[in-house]
Amino acid sequence: MCGIVGYVGREPAVSTPLDIADLVGGSQEHGALEVILEGLRRLEYRGYDSAGVAVVADGAVEYRKKAGKLANLITELQESPLPIARTGIGHTRWATHGGPTDVNAHPHVVDGGRLAMIHNGIIENFAEIKRELVEKGYEFRSETDTEVAAVLLADTYNDLDGQDLTAAMQATCRRLEGAFTLLAVHVDHPGHVVAARRNSPLVLGLGEGENFLGSDVSGFIDYTRSAVELGQDQVVSITADDYEITDFHGNPAEGKPFEVLWDAAAAEKGGFPSFMEKEIHDQPMAVEQTLLGRLDEKGNLTLDELKIDESLLRSVDKIIVIACGTASYAGQVARYAIEHWCRIPTEVELAHEFRYRDPIVDERTLVVAISQSGETMDTLMAVRHAQEQGAKVVAICNTNGSTIPREADAVLYTHAGPEIAVASTKAFLAQITAAYLLGLYLAQLRGNKFKDEIGTILAELEAMPAKIQTVIDNEDQVKELARAMKDEGSVLFLGRHVGYPVALEGALKLKEIAYIHAEGFAAGELKHGPIALIDEGQPVFVIVPSPRGRDSLHAKVVSNIQEVRARGAVTIVIAEEGDESVSDYANHVFRVPAAPALLQPLLATVPLQIFACELAGAKGYDVDQPRNLAKSVTVE
Repeated sequence: MCGIVGYVGREPAVSTPLDIADLVGGSQEHGALEVILEGLRRLEYRGYDSAGVAVVADGAVEYRKKAGKLANLITELQESPLPIARTGIGHTRWATHGGPTDVNAHPHVVDGGRLAMIHNGIIENFAEIKRELVEKGYEFRSETDTEVAAVLLADTYNDLDGQDLTAAMQATCRRLEGAFTLLAVHVDHPGHVVAARRNSPLVLGLGEGENFLGSDVSGFIDYTRSAVELGQDQVVSITADDYEITDFHGNPAEGKPFEVLWDAAAAEKGGFPSFMEKEIHDQPMAVEQTLLGRLDEKGNLTLDELKIDESLLRSVDKIIVIACGTASYAGQVARYAIEHWCRIPTEVELAHEFRYRDPIVDERTLVVAISQSGETMDTLMAVRHAQEQGAKVVAICNTNGSTIPREADAVLYTHAGPEIAVASTKAFLAQITAAYLLGLYLAQLRGNKFKDEIGTILAELEAMPAKIQTVIDNEDQVKELARAMKDEGSVLFLGRHVGYPVALEGALKLKEIAYIHAEGFAAGELKHGPIALIDEGQPVFVIVPSPRGRDSLHAKVVSNIQEVRARGAVTIVIAEEGDESVSDYANHVFRVPAAPALLQPLLATVPLQIFACELAGAKGYDVDQPRNLAKSVTVE
């Protein structure tokens, strides 16, 4: 997601020219600004829509920030230079609260220009805190939750008589709910940066006469390989020569020291060989972040932006999900959940086919448009066509301020963070999560589910990130099989109910990055034709539903395994932990934690992603940039 850099050093001897090309590699004589800009350049791979820096110099906090790419900030700094400084913070923002504008960009400077803050993550209770601060007389310039945290920190600091910025950060963090990494500087402490983390990464870099902070090691890898990983709910204060770590209550704490053994390119990938593999490992956080901040003070679900009258949503008699590729499979999962929870007929349409078949759409139709980038041209044109017919549109999107959410009537943002690899992984799971939230929101609004029922499902969703991590932790078995199968020419995937779109997605991943024939089928279709493809040694993945769900569904899928096994297939089964009914018929079994049937795609998809990534890598292919494909399809 966002990129963060913090720095404190000794007095710089020189200030190098503000040309990004000159910053590569870092000079031996540097000031805070040069370190921060180089760190932000290294963090550009994370994706962002604005950038900013703040330094403490000459008894003041000076800052510059601009929407758009880092080059815009560089131009601003060339036109309006900052003073040479030894303390500073920098940020590249991926918009969540508030669009990608100069005002919403970080840092946020408050308290009469005395304090600056940057922030990664989402503060769930910012609206409640903002109301309290407004009542105390504070005014706000941006739409962000970050400015609320900055004002709260300044208010707390002043209540402590302006003596201890670290203590103020600790007290502030005790008030905040959600996920956050916070970095702050203050004119009263010109040689300090104070930072904190909860559910959002932060790493400390240790140098000689200088110390660093970063959202990952890419932010300071040009200057030091000695690092300390900060733990959950910890505050760290750095100076040029020292650092101190505490918990949110001021108790001494320790981080985890390590040496960075990667080069700069590998550091951007978190030490993984590819962005795709890193993004697979990002998925627990992607799902967790997408779930954050969805309840109001009364405990009711909310959307990010709603311009649809609630009475109209109550009268909707049909939902059409429009999307392309992987997003369309997320839509197919959504259909099962929405129909089950809301009892509204739901269709899933490929966006590029939607407007050419003269679809039946009117004022009582709700269209759900799913797009990672928000710029998918096929989906955008389908959105416009639906609106021309009188339908309202809800966008599920990962990019704040992109075209589709701007033109939609309501928005539900996924917070997966930027996805660099062309083949989608974490965006897919985040889209499914967002679709579940939309289904529950409609069920709440229309009275299909009681509040306690929705609360139970939300609790089950909140347990999913840890379960996804369990699947990832057991990836070695999947990787070993993938390497052994690198010369296979064809792989088939079978599933029923929500397992069917999982099968389709598993096949798509192999086609996208391994360039081998792969097909996903509804398992019940086997006897209607596809079983003719089964020959001796044919690999077949089977996604098995929970035995705790519909007994007949589970039994039928086990029968499908028997059918293909009897005809010589090599059966690779994804089944719930403890489901021993599949063991006699499976050549390989990958276990996933128990979960409600409708939520199983968040788990069953992950081994298929790992399998495709490892197999393609074993074949020597670039999994991040597969041939003939682009990340965002902006033409019809």
